[in-house]
This record gives sequence, C-alpha cells and structure tokens, in this order.
Amino acid sequence: MDNEFVKVPEDQKKLSPGKLFYNWFAANIGIMGFVYGAIIVSYHLSFLQSILAALVGALSFAIPGWVAMIGQREGVTTFKLSRAAYGTHGNKIPNFMAWLNMVGWLSVNVITGTLLFSAMLKTINIPKNEFTTAICLIIFAGLVIVSGVFKEDTLAKIQTWLSWIFGVLTLVILIIFLYNANWAEAVNMKSGHWLTGWLPAIAFIAAGSSISWSMAAADWGAYVRPKTRPAATFWNTTLGAATPLFVLMAGGILLSTIEPSLATSGNPYDVMYKAIPSWFGFTYFLIAAGGLIPQCLISFRSARINLSTIGIKVSQRTSLLIHAIIIIAISIYVLFISGNFLSNFELFLNFLGICLASWVAIFLVDSILYRKNGYDIKLMNEDSVTHYNWGGIISWIIATIFGFLFTSNAAYRGIFAHGIFENNSSLAVFVSGTAAIVVMFVFSIFKRSSQNE
Repeated sequence: MDNEFVKVPEDQKKLSPGKLFYNWFAANIGIMGFVYGAIIVSYHLSFLQSILAALVGALSFAIPGWVAMIGQREGVTTFKLSRAAYGTHGNKIPNFMAWLNMVGWLSVNVITGTLLFSAMLKTINIPKNEFTTAICLIIFAGLVIVSGVFKEDTLAKIQTWLSWIFGVLTLVILIIFLYNANWAEAVNMKSGHWLTGWLPAIAFIAAGSSISWSMAAADWGAYVRPKTRPAATFWNTTLGAATPLFVLMAGGILLSTIEPSLATSGNPYDVMYKAIPSWFGFTYFLIAAGGLIPQCLISFRSARINLSTIGIKVSQRTSLLIHAIIIIAISIYVLFISGNFLSNFELFLNFLGICLASWVAIFLVDSILYRKNGYDIKLMNEDSVTHYNWGGIISWIIATIFGFLFTSNAAYRGIFAHGIFENNSSLAVFVSGTAAIVVMFVFSIFKRSSQNE
C-alpha cells in the first residue's frame, strides 16, 4: 500500500500555527470553563490553591500538544499512528472506544446546545415546547452537520472567527462575574489538603479536557504546513487550549463566591444566568450555546476520521449521514422520550475516559521508546503483517483494569476506591495512565533483555 493511503497528501497540509492556535482556542472558550473553576473550589481549596490547580490542569494540554507534534512530524492522523503501538487489529478496540467517546460527547453537546437555544428564546417570550425545542435541535445540529462538507483549512478559518466572536462575548461575561465577585471571601478561603483536595482537582480538569481531546490532536497536527517548526505546533496546540480554559476557570473560582451552588447544580447555565443582569439574558444564552459549536466541529470531524481508521470504508457523504443519524437519534431520545438517560450516558462516557487515558499514555511511551527515528510506514498500513503489538495491547489491558479498580462513581465502585479515590473517578484516569507508563517500561526492559541474550 502506498504512503498516500496513510499520510496526509502534501497539498492538503495548509494549516499555519496561528490557525492551529485559534482552532484549540475556539474549542475551549465555552463558558463551561466557569463551572470547572467552581468545581475546583468544591474540593475545599484556598484561592491560591484553586488558581494553581486551574493553571496546572489547563497546562495538561501539553499532552494533546505532544500528540499534535507527532502528527505533524509524520503527516499521519491520530489512530493511524496508534497502529504502530497496538498493531493494525489490536488498534481497533481503542480506536472504536475513541469513536464512541467522540460521538457520545458530541451528542451531549448537541443536546445541551439545543436546550440553551430554547432558553434563549424564552428570554424574548417565545414559549418552550416540543415544537420550539425541535426547531432549536434542527438549527444547532444542522450547523454542526453542515461543517462536515468543509475541508481542514476552511474549518480552521471558521474556528478563527468563532474564537474572536465568542472570545470577546465570553470576556464580557467574565468581566460581569469579576465585578460581582466577593473578592474578600475568595482571598480568605481556607487552605485544603494538597493530596486529597488539590491533586484530585487537577485530575478532574485533565480528565475532562486535555485527555479527552488527545485523540483529536494529531488529526489537526497532520494538516499543519510541513516546514512549520514542531515546537510551534506543540505550543500553539497547548496554549491555544490552555489560555482560555485557565482564564475561564479563574473566573469560575471567583463566581463560586456569589453562586456557591454552581459546582453541584444539575443545570449550571441557569445558575450563571442568575449572576448576570436580566437585559443580558438573550446574549448570555446565545454565547453559551454558540460556544459549544467549535467543540462540536472538532468532535464531529475526528469521529468521522476515527470511523474510517477502524476500517469502515464509506464515502464522505455516507459517513456524514451515519453520524448525523446517530447524533440526532440520541438527541431526540433524550429531549423528547427519556430525560433520565443523559446522566447515565455521561457515566458511560466517563468510563471510556479511563480507557483513553491508558491509550494515550501507551501511545506516547511507545513513541519515546521505539519511534525516535520516526514511524515505519509499514506498521501503519492496513495490510501490515503486524496485526497485534502485544506489548502495547497487554499494557493497555492491565492499565485499564487498574483504572477501573480505583474508580468510584454513582454506578460503580472499584475494590481499591477508598481514601482519596472514594467518589472521585477522575483520579482513576491518572491511575490508568500511570499504570500504562510503568507496564510499558517493564515490557521494554524484558524486550531489551531478550534481544541481548
């Protein structure tokens, strides 16, 4: 099989580092960042500890930055690169889970965006009913699905404009929150425990943001201009995502001083709505809904790339249709049939996060140990003779099991989920990733020993 079936064609590598920055900036400008900040405070941390947790959590986007840099160097998208670490057949399982994760969170965001559009209409006295909700779903899902016909450079331009529009508008909301914040209360927040409070807060941010986005990083990095310095790809990915996320989380930390229920509310958007002037209501919900669109664009694009990498070969039009049907079907079920489905669905997606944390850890360790001189194109071809790379596969299985042993949430509790792991599934993501690194290095020691004999 020729390289063109694995590598991105040279004439399609048009992304500049600046466009890459705006791509990730737009994906993280959504006002859910305020909620993340409030959740950090819920770990009973001081203002300084909270800000530091937000900073470290945001900078964990160095992980996607690293993946994007590899993608740019090789000119290959994420899960084609991953074939080297797992084998062409062994790669299909984490590849499929990544696809499920992308489609799942995309559906959640479409549902949320639809509800926010409905709330926006209520501010101008248009009643919320099944008809208006259906119209909002058609508009929001339609905007996302239409993006599927655009190429990478066009999407990057769209993301740039979305960054400016929603970045400026979100900044207005941030200023309102900062003006209303109780600064004295923020500064006087008592210090929490670094191990049982600060570390889990970082784990939550990383699990909910950077680790989830890692699977899409090389999908954009592979389209960066060939002569771009790898460091530019790394920093524009890392800081493009980390900058807005950190600023918004800092705002959320202060917002929690006037709206303490923000971290625990089932509808955090309504809680934030109470903290702004009533005349700003329509614009607020427009920003909240619109800010979800860039995230949906990235998820939608990577989901279609992942489906192709699994080995399901369909035309772009058919792929677009398949994903559109799945997303709309899930949204209709949640919005019009069973409102209780969403929380259970999000738990399922959190379980997938443990699987993906071990995947990205193995992917990066494999790159360090075995791909210093670049990736062998033969390992990434679909007809590669290396169907199973057992070192990567066994490491992934062991690490994922470790993650589940330490996870704890409303649906499941692992046998080791005690102490700082109790009711804290995010730390299990760290356990999974750490276990993957350790097992991979152990395998490499055995491999070197056997080669020296």
